[in-house]
Amino acid sequence: MAVGCTKKPKSQTEPEVIVEKKDEVLDEKKEKEVRNMILVGRKAPDFETEAYLNGKFINVKLSNYLGKWVLLCFYPADFTFVWATEISAVAEKYSEFQKLGVEVLSMSIDTVFTHKMWNDHELSKMVNGGVPFPMLSDPGGKIGKLYGVYDEDLGLDVRGRFIIDPDGVIQAMEVLSPPVGRNVSEAIRQIQAFQHVRQSNGTEACPSGWKPGKQTLKPGEDLVGNVWNVWKVEQAFD
Repeated sequence: MAVGCTKKPKSQTEPEVIVEKKDEVLDEKKEKEVRNMILVGRKAPDFETEAYLNGKFINVKLSNYLGKWVLLCFYPADFTFVWATEISAVAEKYSEFQKLGVEVLSMSIDTVFTHKMWNDHELSKMVNGGVPFPMLSDPGGKIGKLYGVYDEDLGLDVRGRFIIDPDGVIQAMEVLSPPVGRNVSEAIRQIQAFQHVRQSNGTEACPSGWKPGKQTLKPGEDLVGNVWNVWKVEQAFD
């Protein structure tokens, strides 16, 4: 070892990515296999990384949220224009997510220090109290790669949103290019629909535009070819 050099300690900002077996760090081959998966209907890849929350730096591990619904939101970077509108909109509706038993996690490649600076200097001016949920750090896009949202050319996580159920299974995913923001009300609607299906033990399905109180479908042989008889296209719209 050269004079004056010391062994670099493991950075606390480097996320540990875990899939299936506890504390199993993905090697390159397995990481590629996971990235090629269709994630909907599969277990969400586990991870542990640093986050900023309410003035503190904390560690967040996805598997610690088992038993709860999770809305996991990737975005390109702090101090970006569209995500400023999205994250403040989600923060404004955070109490509604909480009433549904949903925890929100946001994630970008930025460090927790940048998250704090952004929250303190801009986001707290857009929503009272600032962001009330963890802002996670994904340096190098290690976690974004597992979820298929890391853009190698840009070196950024793109705009991806995942709904994860209490069993840790991904029920929905949506990926947009950076210039267009996502609809928070639609995320809430989708979560309500997935929760209804779960509560019915899969005996009911939610048609297009479904909201609580609206008619559902009951899949079965009698419904084959007869959806027109029990549901009208007008019901897809408010």
